[in-house]
Amino acid sequence: MCHSPSIAYKLIGRGFIREGYYADLVLINPNKAYKITESNILYKCQWSPLLGTQFSHSIEKVFVNGTLSYENGEFQELNPMRLKFDKDR
Repeated sequence: MCHSPSIAYKLIGRGFIREGYYADLVLINPNKAYKITESNILYKCQWSPLLGTQFSHSIEKVFVNGTLSYENGEFQELNPMRLKFDKDR
């Protein structure tokens, strides 16, 4: 889900867990279920078609560009970075 799109779109420094690459990672907990409820919807519109859905896993942390951006239901402030493409590959 990461390697092939990165190669196909010729992204620089993305799609692999390697030294010198930007860490875009999602850490899941396979032992903790998660149910979508009205109290934990994070959309601005406060509505989801997944309301009431039970997932067998939960998202613990999300890293974007190597920076922790989500943990324990809380988002951290991000400094977004544009993707770079290698047009010569």
